Amino acid sequence: MNYRVFGRLGRQVAEVGIGTWGMGGWSGSDDDASRAAIGRALDLGCNFIDTARAYGNGHSEKLIRDALANWTGPAPVIATKVPPKNGRWPAKSTYDLQDVFPADYIRWATERSLANLGVAYLDLQQFHVWTDAWAADDRWQRAVADLKAEGLVKAIGISINRWEPANAIKALRTGLIDAVQVVYNLFDQAPEDELFPVCQELGVAVIARVPFDEGSLTGTMTVNDTWPESDWRSLYFTPQNLRDTLARVDRVKADLPAGMDLPELALRFILHHPAVTTVIPGMRTVRHVETNLAVADGRPFPADLLAAMRRHRWDRSTVIP
Repeated sequence: MNYRVFGRLGRQVAEVGIGTWGMGGWSGSDDDASRAAIGRALDLGCNFIDTARAYGNGHSEKLIRDALANWTGPAPVIATKVPPKNGRWPAKSTYDLQDVFPADYIRWATERSLANLGVAYLDLQQFHVWTDAWAADDRWQRAVADLKAEGLVKAIGISINRWEPANAIKALRTGLIDAVQVVYNLFDQAPEDELFPVCQELGVAVIARVPFDEGSLTGTMTVNDTWPESDWRSLYFTPQNLRDTLARVDRVKADLPAGMDLPELALRFILHHPAVTTVIPGMRTVRHVETNLAVADGRPFPADLLAAMRRHRWDRSTVIP
């Protein structure tokens, strides 16, 4: 397992962590399998787990608590998130901070996550949505400073709105944000333009999320796939988007080097960038854990392959969370 320093927190974390969104209630998820997956990840040296109170209304957090009850090794770094009080994804610049992240609500959500996880403090608490219209507002600034001062939170982060990677840079300039979580994958390469250089300048950790583009970059989807209405993918993969996406996936497959499958390529592309601290694929089974964590071996990404991947950049606009 290869490790990277988690920004100003100073902790060494596995460069491939575990994301738990799917465990919170995606179709096909199974609680016993999820607990086993978390346990296997810990056994293999994965010490970074990302979750959120919104994932099944705390369900993923409780699954982590259950898995940790049987863990006797060093405590992993756990990151969770404060959901927007108004329940709207993504955040818009027209939203008043008081409607989304009032100070008392930030504290309440943090205390709920602490109880769900069964821990005394959070390694990383993140805002689950964001707009830089709030960057200079001292209400959230005082709220997170108080949580840190009381030892309830070690670090503060922002989960940046999908396809808006620059919409947190003003907040980073306050010096109060220790980490960002951003969509970054073979298609979504825009974080390299502005966000990553600022993170490197300020020592801000980068958590790369959605490495497989909600599953398309696993190479297993077909144009006939459907999901229950309650499953996020039914919103994300409209019929037209699914067709457009899979056409692009086919073009990526044409550039696959011998001996490498699509998920490995997707993860290795993300890890090539020095700004990335860890990438968090969703892993709901032991098999997924063992396959994905095997990529965390520190191998360099070939320059010619990187050049080929640049052709697959897909700049999209935010129309869904």
